[in-house]
Amino acid sequence: MDIQEYMQTLGRQARAASRQLASASTADKNAALCAMAAAIRERREELLAANAHDLEEARAAGLEPAMIDRLTLNAKGIEAMAQGLEQVAALPDPVGEITDVKRRPSGIQVGKMRVPLGVIGIIYEARPNVTADAAALCLKSGNAAILRGGKEALHCNQAIATCVRAGLAAAGLPETAVQVVDTTDRAAVGHLITMPEFVDVIVPRGGKGLIERISREARVPVIKHLDGNCHVYIETEADPAKVVPIVENAKTQRYGTCNTAESLLIDRAVAARFLPEIARMLAAKEVEMRGCSESLAILRDAAIPGARIVAATEQDWSEEYLAPIIAIKVVSNIDEAIAHINTYSSGHTEAIITENYTRAMRFLREVDSSSVMVNASTRFADGFEYGLGAEIGISTDKIHARGPVGLEGLTSQKWIVFGNGETRR
Repeated sequence: MDIQEYMQTLGRQARAASRQLASASTADKNAALCAMAAAIRERREELLAANAHDLEEARAAGLEPAMIDRLTLNAKGIEAMAQGLEQVAALPDPVGEITDVKRRPSGIQVGKMRVPLGVIGIIYEARPNVTADAAALCLKSGNAAILRGGKEALHCNQAIATCVRAGLAAAGLPETAVQVVDTTDRAAVGHLITMPEFVDVIVPRGGKGLIERISREARVPVIKHLDGNCHVYIETEADPAKVVPIVENAKTQRYGTCNTAESLLIDRAVAARFLPEIARMLAAKEVEMRGCSESLAILRDAAIPGARIVAATEQDWSEEYLAPIIAIKVVSNIDEAIAHINTYSSGHTEAIITENYTRAMRFLREVDSSSVMVNASTRFADGFEYGLGAEIGISTDKIHARGPVGLEGLTSQKWIVFGNGETRR
């Protein structure tokens, strides 16, 4: 079977399975998820052996230490996968939920019902735990899934796929409801993203290059984000007790995440007051500061020992560093701050620090990003922190889902009508 025929076979099987899943009960879906968790625990040694095989090949291929770290699966990680499946089973089932029912003058009642999207293709790199997470979210939301993991995790992904199939079979659901592509051929991705007759949406999880390629070549809708250039803006009425803790957490808790702050904006009226204190914290964390001319003057006058301060370029305002580097700009007021964010932001997450209610609400209304926050760290932009239980990814698109995408984001709504013999006149 050539690669095109193979992918079309997966697509046909997924489409058929999606119709069965659409009518599956919550109890059956939860039973499958719990059975998957049990299978993962029972097959722990097999998963560890498969992961060891992947790690051996990864080291031989000279993969970077960061990639090796993402690829590594240990006993604790396996238990976390199993618990993740059980946590999704405990979440409310969105499928079939009816909302917004209203009676019309004609006598009919009109509302909306939440329904699965159908077949979801997910393309991801390195992390083998994504296989279990994606399977769980797609299944609970009533969708069939075709999962294409990175070649680095091929053996571990296939071992996890065996546990997923065992769980589906135990609950009497079609094993083809979740299919993991078993080839490393890059052409598989090309076929997966160009099969609208079988696939309803694509979710890419990986580096910018992967997501750009999929966005460019896909013939089915894509839920994605390219960059995470997130901003923290310190307004003139910021509470001094909140400024440094929020900036510290937003920038330094983790450097390599998409919700890490990459840019700091500060009002001119308070820049001389707050910037030296912020810079001392950043210097202690060995974070390089790339500043505008005004911020450079303030920071150099402060003469902070160990501070790494350089002039920012135009590119810095739109950069996602994923590293201990932050861009700093002094702005004249909230108008300039909002204009700067809407010009350079990637539309992911932005935060304002202020005690001024009117300006906070204006920031919430006018900043065009998927998450906008008042007096909180950008690191909260996460499905778990938002109460979604889990997420399939973050979307900076405006249609169909925006921000962290959980179970509800993997469904759509259709109009439903209840009548009692009414006819239109």
